[in-house]
Amino acid sequence: MKRDLTTTLLGGATLVTLLIAVGLGLTAPLDINQGSLVRLMFVHVPGAWLSYLAYGGTGLFGLLYLIQRQRRWDRLAMASAEIGVLFTVATIVGGMLWAKPTWGTYWVWDARLTTTALSIVVYGGYLLIRTLIDDQERRARVSAVVGIVGTLYVPVNYMAVEWWRGVHQTQTLKLLDGIRWDAAPVYLPTLFISLAAFTLLYLLLLRVRGILAAREEAREERELMNELGAAHTRAEVARG
Repeated sequence: MKRDLTTTLLGGATLVTLLIAVGLGLTAPLDINQGSLVRLMFVHVPGAWLSYLAYGGTGLFGLLYLIQRQRRWDRLAMASAEIGVLFTVATIVGGMLWAKPTWGTYWVWDARLTTTALSIVVYGGYLLIRTLIDDQERRARVSAVVGIVGTLYVPVNYMAVEWWRGVHQTQTLKLLDGIRWDAAPVYLPTLFISLAAFTLLYLLLLRVRGILAAREEAREERELMNELGAAHTRAEVARG
C-alpha cells in the first residue's frame, strides 16, 4: 500500500505512545492484593474502550451514510466493525487470563461477560450480512441500520455491572454521579497513556482498513466493468 503522510504520522504517534504505555505498565508498582496481575488493567481496560469506540464508530459512520449516501462512510463503518470484533475478542481473552487467578475460573456467565460475548454475535452478523448482499447500495443501507441498532450494545454493556450485579467489578470509569475513576491514583497516568495509545491505534487501523476497502471496491468495479464490456462484445459478435 502506498504510504501517505497522514498515515505515516499517525503510525509513528501510535508506536511511540504504545511504547511509552508498555514501559510505564511494566514499571508500575505491584498491587497489594493482585500483585503483577494488576498490569493487565493497562491492556484490558483500553481494549474494552477501543471496542466501544469501534462499535460507536460503526453506528456513526452508518448514520452518516444514510444522510449523505457517500460510499466512504459505508467503508469506514465496515472497517470499524471489524476492528471492534477483533478487540472484543482480545478483551475477552485478556479478561479470561485475569479471571482465572482472581475468580478461580476463566469464564462465568456474568452479565458483563455475557453481553460482551453477544456483541461478537451481533457484529459478526453485521459482517456476515455484508457478504450476503451483492448490490452495493442496498448492502450499505441494510448494514447502516444494523450498525446503528447494534450501537445500543455499548451503554447496555457498560451498565451491565450496575443493572445486574455479578462477579465482575464495577466500571473503571464511572459516569454516574459525576465522572470519576475507580482505580488507584498511582495507576491513573499509565492508564491514561494506555487509553490514548489504543485510541490512536483505532484511528490508525481505521484509516488503513478504509484505504484498503476503497481499493478493493475500485478493483471490484473495474472487474465488473470488464465483465460487462466482454459481455457486450460477445453480444455484438453474436449479432454480427
